[in-house]
Amino acid sequence: MPRSICVHPDHRATVTSALARQGFLTQGDLAANTLIALSTVSRFFRGIRISIANFEQLCEALDLEPKAVMLSLPDETSENASASPSANALPFDAPESIQFFAYDPLWVGRDSLIATLTQKLAQNCRLLLLTGLAGIGKTALSERLSTELQIHNRYRLLRENFDNQELSADFGSFAVRLLEGCGQPVLPEERSQSGQLTRRLVAHLQTTPTLILIDSLEQILQGDEQTGWSEFIDPNFVTFFQAVLASETFQSRFVLTSQELPAQLVEAGSRYLNLWHRQPIGGLSTAEQQALFEKTGFAADHDLARIGKAYEGHPLALRTILGEIGDRPFFGNVRAYWKRYGQEIESVEQSIAEAAAGNTAGADDKWQLERFTRALRRNVQHRLEKTFERLHQDARYAYILLCETAVYRCPVPEAWWLSHLEDWQQDDNQSMMALDVLRDRYLVEEMIEDTELLLKQHNLIRSVSLAHLKQLTFEA
Repeated sequence: MPRSICVHPDHRATVTSALARQGFLTQGDLAANTLIALSTVSRFFRGIRISIANFEQLCEALDLEPKAVMLSLPDETSENASASPSANALPFDAPESIQFFAYDPLWVGRDSLIATLTQKLAQNCRLLLLTGLAGIGKTALSERLSTELQIHNRYRLLRENFDNQELSADFGSFAVRLLEGCGQPVLPEERSQSGQLTRRLVAHLQTTPTLILIDSLEQILQGDEQTGWSEFIDPNFVTFFQAVLASETFQSRFVLTSQELPAQLVEAGSRYLNLWHRQPIGGLSTAEQQALFEKTGFAADHDLARIGKAYEGHPLALRTILGEIGDRPFFGNVRAYWKRYGQEIESVEQSIAEAAAGNTAGADDKWQLERFTRALRRNVQHRLEKTFERLHQDARYAYILLCETAVYRCPVPEAWWLSHLEDWQQDDNQSMMALDVLRDRYLVEEMIEDTELLLKQHNLIRSVSLAHLKQLTFEA
């Protein structure tokens, strides 16, 4: 017996027309009527498998005969699982052999960026570094790029996630995992020979097309407060990536994600500008936010637009909130969610309005963008707090600078930021190095207004910084 079923592709138009025929204005209305999570309702309409009970309940609400619109999916352990390609199709256009953990079937936007980066990787770019805030969508983008590359080129896919604390993060262990993933046995006596491992791995990747996704590179970096740079804890990684870039030919590709800018990698890449590329990732645009709302089953809504603006298009935060609205007890009722939590967004809007009126500073602003619900605390606050912990450990004065400049509600001149470290006995050079640390970790945003350089914190970062500011003392 199948554990889940889905709408056959030939009948998606049928279920869509049934929604309006039965008097439901949106998928959210259907979710509220059936008390089924909006995310499940959305999967139903997109032809993604859901539980049999939910499938039958939705068909009943739409006055549809389940057997007429369903496609039975065999259990993954069934001996006949490979009999029908369509039965085993993933709910998105991704290669079946790839084990994705961030790939989002509700992906929206970034089309131009994906096309540009895919073209770079298909041509000469051997090493692509995606950088940005935690939760901004770096890993999901790397996985999206891998599927685009697989359309025209067949790569063996390997992946490393340095956020996985169970894996050894030294270069030797990393190289052994990749070699064995490529089907290359490694003798016990070779495992400690970094030079030999580098030569073997580079030689294999030169001739065997392999796509390596490396997540959370910041976990194997260490900040240096004296220089302001983040460098590899194990210098053998530097040697390896230099060898990758220096090779005369190279058939493989690396896509790395990091919350910090690895200075040694940037330096190495500066000598091979056609072979590597760094791409900062920002939040979703207003149009992309609206597309996300629609794809998750929500109609155009002013309150959702306000939420998107307050979070500056941060994908993880928006997906978390949309998931909450779509699940119990709200079941897609945006108005009910706003009535419960809207004051959190209004507090951000009020601060921004006061800044526009000339009240630039607001140390007492009570922002809780990353933590006003349990899901936000679990998905967003937890990840951002890890970022702040690393900063505090690696670069104390950069951490202090980030906390102190949370008082600013809007972009202000760079000199205003630098002045905050005067009370901490930091000279101009030390203050600038602290600011550079924040730049390299994507914790400060820059813009030009009337030829003047202005700095600001992303709203989510400011929300966390304000909380840390209240705990800051001169012994921090």
